[in-house]
Amino acid sequence: MRENYRDRAVVIRTYDFGEADRVIVLLTRDHGLVRAVAKGVRRAKSRFGSRLQLFVNLDVQLYVGKNLATISQADTVDYFGARLIEDYERYTAACAVLESAERLAFADAAHDPYLYDSVTATLEQLQTADPTMALDAFLLQAMAHAGWAPSLFNCAQCNRPGPHHAFHPAVGGAACHECRPPGAAEVDPETLHHLWLLAHNHPTNPTNAQKQEGHRLARAHLQWHMERNVSALQVMEQ
Repeated sequence: MRENYRDRAVVIRTYDFGEADRVIVLLTRDHGLVRAVAKGVRRAKSRFGSRLQLFVNLDVQLYVGKNLATISQADTVDYFGARLIEDYERYTAACAVLESAERLAFADAAHDPYLYDSVTATLEQLQTADPTMALDAFLLQAMAHAGWAPSLFNCAQCNRPGPHHAFHPAVGGAACHECRPPGAAEVDPETLHHLWLLAHNHPTNPTNAQKQEGHRLARAHLQWHMERNVSALQVMEQ
């Protein structure tokens, strides 16, 4: 008899499988990243309807299989897509949240609800909040949870108190004049302060230049430590 369980889950990604099935990549609250097949979901009369899609928070029942779980039931808890898909900037930010979460989940322990809770909270915030700042807050806090948050005030190398004017992911974030490596970005210290406020869930009111510079720094730090690009973040830069 196969093991089965229920969990809360966010749809991260989907792709077609066979003639009528679809593989659904789920970020679950208590079982980490789960790849599951939804049988017959591409047929017109599928009982799952439109529930198994991006930006849907689900209550799912899953049967454990050898390679893929099987989704036997899926009920919608929250649908975040209506506000997102009609706004390109919010949509791309939400896609970046999902793609980054999938990458981060590989290093995340099962039974740790942090990433699921953070993704659902951010999708909710993206309904009304500034999309770039909501995304950057998610990235900074998720990186902190993973153990490689950037230093945003003290020098990441020698711990000399800031504010500092240089930033490089290779040294861990902010760098003083003596520790600054070749190729470090020259940054406005107020940009680093803005990121620090986002990382700690404090209100922030940056200039547009500081917001955009902060986004580039958060993105660079994330992708440096992942050692791969997040395609949705690339789209946001275009």
